[in-house]
Amino acid sequence: MARTQDQRRAETRARLIDAAADLFARKGFHAVSAEAVAGAADRTTGALYNHFGGKEGLLLALLEVWKEQTAAELLAGFEEVTELDERLAAMFGALTRDSRGGSWLLLEMELWLHGARDPAIGEPLARRYADVRARLAEGLSDWAEAAGVPLRRSPEQTAAGVLGLLIGCAVQHRLDPPAVEARAVAENLRDLLGLTQAISEVGMRSP
Repeated sequence: MARTQDQRRAETRARLIDAAADLFARKGFHAVSAEAVAGAADRTTGALYNHFGGKEGLLLALLEVWKEQTAAELLAGFEEVTELDERLAAMFGALTRDSRGGSWLLLEMELWLHGARDPAIGEPLARRYADVRARLAEGLSDWAEAAGVPLRRSPEQTAAGVLGLLIGCAVQHRLDPPAVEARAVAENLRDLLGLTQAISEVGMRSP
């Protein structure tokens, strides 16, 4: 069956975003041209400009996709494990495993650097972090309720701490993996959440 025009456009858009994510992570935003992204996606530069208006527009579109992927990665594996420490370790593992060629953290840092220097990127990037924190806060509220233990701080404050701890430890792990082990990160997350060892036996509801 022949694909519709909308399907072809959606495929082109996805290919361009995937190519941009890979190239921006490996080489940096400023070192990658629109032509290089189009070539890696096996599409024309005209298609890139038609869909995104240029490299900046492509980066903004990538931010939106990355927002959803970040939340998905952070919650990866939760349905497969029930023990609390395993779930906490799974959150860290989602950021450090090599499932996408090790590009997750590199792209995260590249987006942050570009956003810190350019308000046009920084503002949507800040909104992306806010959305991820909100989704984490909702999940943390569910976990605390299921465990019967209140969070030490508000869900929003706790989510900010969890996200900061995960990304900060992932940055260190990238350069020196043995120094930052998943089990130690899980223990730090447990301390941050104010959860005791006894809660490990409680079945936690996935967000």
